[in-house]
Amino acid sequence: MSSDLLGIPETLLPADPAAERLEAGADPVHVASWHPTSSLAWAVLAEDALADGDRDVEAYAYARTGYHRGLDALRRAGWRGQGPVPWSHEPNRGWLRALAALARAARAIGETDEEARCTEFLRASSTEAARELGL
Repeated sequence: MSSDLLGIPETLLPADPAAERLEAGADPVHVASWHPTSSLAWAVLAEDALADGDRDVEAYAYARTGYHRGLDALRRAGWRGQGPVPWSHEPNRGWLRALAALARAARAIGETDEEARCTEFLRASSTEAARELGL
């Protein structure tokens, strides 16, 4: 286990049961209803809504749900509000994607303070995720 410059250990989430269903092509709406605690399912819904271009408020709601579900999971995994959440650990990607989607959706609806907070939080959690997700 590695740590950041402050010596805070990485937080590694357990496997997300929604991932398999999403990879198999299941409808993300159904997956979110089957696995409502899955950040990944909510992140996919948010990303899809953002891609549609006219569902920004819906994207914001999906992303916020995924973000908060991920915070709950991170806390259960020992996270104390700061420290690395590495992109290289696949189960972390749902929360990181939800956080990035929340930043994008906040921008789309004019919530510039929220966009800045989410972008900064993503970069502080995982610089690799911020790069991979274009923030």
